[in-house]
Amino acid sequence: MNTNVTPERRQFTASMRFLHWLTAALVLTMLGIGVAMVASLASFQTLVSIHRPLGILILLVVVIRYVNRRLSALPPFPATMSSQERFVASASERLFYALLFVLPLVGWGMLSAARYPIVLFGSLHLFPILPHSLMLYAMLRATHTVLAYLLFLMFIAHFGAILFHTFIVRDGMFNRMAPWRVRAENR
Repeated sequence: MNTNVTPERRQFTASMRFLHWLTAALVLTMLGIGVAMVASLASFQTLVSIHRPLGILILLVVVIRYVNRRLSALPPFPATMSSQERFVASASERLFYALLFVLPLVGWGMLSAARYPIVLFGSLHLFPILPHSLMLYAMLRATHTVLAYLLFLMFIAHFGAILFHTFIVRDGMFNRMAPWRVRAENR
């Protein structure tokens, strides 16, 4: 009997789990700020001053996360998942990455087109990435809003799928990305 056999990976790497939960916290914060920006004109400027650098932070984290994802081995999907479910899970992951990458860029472009200063912290400003154009600003603002709603719907679907797999199917799907280390099952 070979005692050097390593058990099959059941969980994402620690760095992938950390980046996942960091992204989740940042996105939930951003979604809350976005809702508050729409609902409260009194705090609008304060919320925008948080929203802009947080969006850039999300962009940086997503780039790091994507590179890390490409360099890491992935745990297999649970055997309970059909090929259609695996396809949907993989496609939704790609859509999440795309939204988390594009949304901050659209916001940055929107502010650039309006000639709004993009203050990160103190005197640290981002450079404009698009020329001044009120038409472009209007289009990007509408695009930013639609993409934000899509991200919110994706989050709800993702959360619902995890709840379904955790409490109905009970196939250990959550354990793949649990923030804590999950012991491998003995077979």
